[in-house]
Amino acid sequence: MDVDQVLAKLTIPQKIKLLAGFGWWHTHAIPEAGVPSMRMSDGPNGARGQRCPVFSVFFNGVPASCFPASTGLGSSFDVDLAQKVGHALANEARAKGAHILLAPTVNTQRSPLGGRGFESFSEDPNLNGTIAAAYINGLQSNGVSATIKHYVANDQEFERFSISSDVSERALREIYLKPFQIAIRDSNPWALMTAYNRVNGIHVSEDKRLVDDILRKEWGYKGLVMSDWTGVYSTTESIKAGVDLEMPGPSVMRGKAVERALMCGKLFPSDIDARARKILELLKHAQDSGIPFDAPEESIDTPELRQLLRTAAADAIVLLKNDKHLLPLPKDVKKIAVIGPNAKLAHTSGGGSARLLSTYAASPLEGITAVANEIGAEVKYTIGAVTHTFLPLLDPCLQQKSGGDAGAVLEFWNQKPSENFLQLDANVNTKLEECNWSTTTLGSNCILFDGIDATKVNYDCFIRYSAAFIPDEDEATSSSTMNSLSTLQPTPNKARAFFGLATIDKRSVVKGLKAGQSYNLEVRISTSTFVPLSPLPAWGGLRIGGCRKFDGEEGIKDAVALAKESDVVILVVGLNHDWEIYHSCRTPLVSAVLSANPNTVVVNQSGTPVAMPWIQEASTVLQAFYGGNELGNGLADVLWGKVNPSAKISLTFPKRLEDAPSFSSFGNKGQEHGKILYNEGIFVGYRNYEHSNIQPLFPFGFGLSYSTFEYSDLETSSVSSEGAFSVTFKIKNTSNVPGREVVQVYISDPQSSLPRPPKELKGFVKVALNGGESKSVKVDLTREALGFYDDRQSCWLAEKGTFGVHVAASSADVRLKGEVELGATLTWTGL
Repeated sequence: MDVDQVLAKLTIPQKIKLLAGFGWWHTHAIPEAGVPSMRMSDGPNGARGQRCPVFSVFFNGVPASCFPASTGLGSSFDVDLAQKVGHALANEARAKGAHILLAPTVNTQRSPLGGRGFESFSEDPNLNGTIAAAYINGLQSNGVSATIKHYVANDQEFERFSISSDVSERALREIYLKPFQIAIRDSNPWALMTAYNRVNGIHVSEDKRLVDDILRKEWGYKGLVMSDWTGVYSTTESIKAGVDLEMPGPSVMRGKAVERALMCGKLFPSDIDARARKILELLKHAQDSGIPFDAPEESIDTPELRQLLRTAAADAIVLLKNDKHLLPLPKDVKKIAVIGPNAKLAHTSGGGSARLLSTYAASPLEGITAVANEIGAEVKYTIGAVTHTFLPLLDPCLQQKSGGDAGAVLEFWNQKPSENFLQLDANVNTKLEECNWSTTTLGSNCILFDGIDATKVNYDCFIRYSAAFIPDEDEATSSSTMNSLSTLQPTPNKARAFFGLATIDKRSVVKGLKAGQSYNLEVRISTSTFVPLSPLPAWGGLRIGGCRKFDGEEGIKDAVALAKESDVVILVVGLNHDWEIYHSCRTPLVSAVLSANPNTVVVNQSGTPVAMPWIQEASTVLQAFYGGNELGNGLADVLWGKVNPSAKISLTFPKRLEDAPSFSSFGNKGQEHGKILYNEGIFVGYRNYEHSNIQPLFPFGFGLSYSTFEYSDLETSSVSSEGAFSVTFKIKNTSNVPGREVVQVYISDPQSSLPRPPKELKGFVKVALNGGESKSVKVDLTREALGFYDDRQSCWLAEKGTFGVHVAASSADVRLKGEVELGATLTWTGL
């Protein structure tokens, strides 16, 4: 495609049409000009396609592979793995007919309370940007556009559309813009997404300085800039700033409003051309990819993909403690207790836009049981405690009433059925006239933003959800629904579900249910009466969950009894997509089980740090993050030593929330009249813990192995006139177990004219070594390793003088020290 030629053909109305999306996931087509519609898919740990039944803007989607959450991938410190994951995600996008993947997320992990923290790689900008670049290179080498996001300082969910991140210029450059800068320099993402929030008072989507001056001019970025969904709040300002594409469609701030701005001279045809050109340039990439336009969606499931998912899951697990060398587990263990709320259910991902319907999911219990069967061990399970905020979905226990296939049937009427539709008693089976449209679904969480035939179903309609419910336990459920029959009328007050659009849950206890017996289940709703409208047209939604009524004290007693009779306990606790916030990991359960059996492996599953008040009692702890499809098998591989753990945490775990650098300036507690003050400045994450001499629970970059490693023979080269130098050293595996070690190179500047952190990560390498093997390692660094941002001169500055070089196993474990000397001060701008 010749972009100039196509652009010259387009009329002004056609160009304006290109500047906003077509529906949730497409750009506008201009068929008469030969311009097709590009398709997008959400990420970052999977390619969900246009529709996915577990998230608010999707319904009845095609399953996809779920890869480990970004904090897990970041903790691998594995550039090659990140690139392989990106390449595989491109295949997933191709299967969904998607030309653009809305990933990766590189927002800095500023606080453990960040609701989307698990989507980003790290608290450190160098690690964050480097892993992101590898991910993007893998993705785009396979023809699919990356969309790096959310530019910039989008680090919390509180008042996310309006809050102003008030941050100093130096912190903005060194901490928050830096991962974007690194990724753009090393991978050239073809698209970028602006953040919802304001930065220093101006919404990013209309901030000419951030989007045009820094991104496009200073960094030379050539790709497309799109908004986050509903993240454009102006017409002229957003176009002048350089935001090419308003998403989703139909347009709210463009369309006719652009025509009016052209008419009065606030915009000029050249402004429209500049924005339309970027959309056509991205379209050229889409055409070159060979991905069909408007293709049907498919799933991928191959042995090679399953192995990559399993490798990624295992390599994202961090061994935090192994004081008694309980791990790896011996093959002759006979009685294994698996306990915990995260053991039986596979929590593959955090919530929100990262969550997807997995093609399959191996839970920790399934992975452990598979190994136990191989070695002839007995596995017993009990839940011990519950962690859900919403009752677990009923999906595994549902069948269609006719045919016995999994799932349920949804029926839609445009007029209220003649029966007293919404007041029907649950015990009455009344025939209803033929509906206007119906469909089947596999899920009990139906968010009807799409996937409905809009030519047959009005937005103001009546809906019946029906299924056969088959409990897997006696007296199995108490129900939780958006709306149900007359016995469970919803309260109109809004709840947290569905982005605050849901009514408050209604629950009731259903007694006398028997495992394996079929029961009729129906939910009937009116979209106009019970379901608040979304920002865009939709058919409402409903959620049905349930579980056996749980007694907390009895649950812990059962767990203690099972622990006492077992040789080893694997206790799987943590968070889930309901609870990706900072809180303790079911402390009474953990402490009780540890007291009952000291041979307990505590597996914590969370995307961001959690409090661990029981940490001194535990001898063996694994941090599992969210491991994707193969989380259970990956965990089992680490537990029995098939995979030697090599990950190191990509963010600091504090002992308590109050120790977090952003504690006083985060979320609703930290806001001041619509703004959040980034009081910690450049001292984010480990930089602050070291600067303030606060001892964390686990330091940044920390992780153990079944191998041991020895560092020696540090040498540094002279620094070139451009600021380049190298660091070389030897590393030896002093055990007889093959393993991999993440070696981190930190730089300090004790002579700096401005305050700087005690040291900063500037390079890392992952080294594989057989038992007893030694290797010489070289890490090349540039002027970026020496510099800081001088806001007085509006440039980067590396001052003449002597810098410290620290080769470390973690930010708190420096093994080798050296120096390099810069002979003359350097200044620069740009990438």
